[in-house]
Amino acid sequence: MSHEPEQDGPAMRKAITGYFHDRVELMRLELAEKAARLSADLAVGAILAMLGFFVLLFISLMAAYFISQLSGSLFTGFAIVASSYLLLLVVLLIWGKKWIGPRVSDTVVKIFFEESDPENLSDVGK
Repeated sequence: MSHEPEQDGPAMRKAITGYFHDRVELMRLELAEKAARLSADLAVGAILAMLGFFVLLFISLMAAYFISQLSGSLFTGFAIVASSYLLLLVVLLIWGKKWIGPRVSDTVVKIFFEESDPENLSDVGK
């Protein structure tokens, strides 16, 4: 039973084309999954940051009023709290790229290069 090259050519071409189409589709699905996961992580991070901001705001106001009562001057209490935030800002400007930048980059790279769960992809075409 010999196969003639003329008859196998179109079938082989169709199989190869189908394979590449499936690979491209798989890559698209994996990219969509990773983008969705990154978006969800960003949304959760933004919500946590907003809640943290309000907690920090009210704690700062409490501290400023407490220091004001101890010092007897409203200006002094708020100036001390504002100075501590100014000091924190300077520290973050100096060393922030070294501390925060790599963590953010590592998280994004980890999400994009993490292996996909094959069980999640098996239900895609159904």
